[in-house]
Amino acid sequence: MSVTILEKYLPENTLPHLRKWFGEHAIHIKITRGRHSKLGDYRRMENKSHQITINSTLQPQLFFFVLTHELAHLLAFEQYGRRIAPHGAEWKETFRTMLLESISVYTEDLKPIILRFARSPKANFMASPELVKYFHVEDAQDETNYIDDLIIGDTFMYRKQQYVIREKRKINYLCRNLDNGKEYSFRPLARVVKLN
Repeated sequence: MSVTILEKYLPENTLPHLRKWFGEHAIHIKITRGRHSKLGDYRRMENKSHQITINSTLQPQLFFFVLTHELAHLLAFEQYGRRIAPHGAEWKETFRTMLLESISVYTEDLKPIILRFARSPKANFMASPELVKYFHVEDAQDETNYIDDLIIGDTFMYRKQQYVIREKRKINYLCRNLDNGKEYSFRPLARVVKLN
């Protein structure tokens, strides 16, 4: 696949980095509609080509960040072999190197966040509160909150269902669904609508 096809999804000046990382690899990029469960994923195909899927709804800098994350899987597996852990030390080192190589792509206010993240890259984007909050800045005018900003006993809507916060367990929140009575664990950065 030609990297220029991705240009409309990316910030400026990313193509030289992508050309270097893509190298001679046969990579199929699938741009998907927005998924709640993941931002992107990587798979090695049976014919030894590679497939990466990325949500089309991501802001350009986040799209590039997710693409870098997924390409780090490919490059780590190619360099260290298929037996490494998907998000193990080899992947972390590869991803860190790629983030530092491409730091100039990010805006000035995002660079320090990326540099802090690069010290110890996380497997899941949601594990970085700074990045999650940065990329939800545009949502500030809507009526959603992070569940972490609510208190025990608050009620909220999530995906058209009502919940009440029962307690905090380590970092997650135990909440009861008021429609079916079942209890669910929510991450602190889940976006919810607080009810009065």
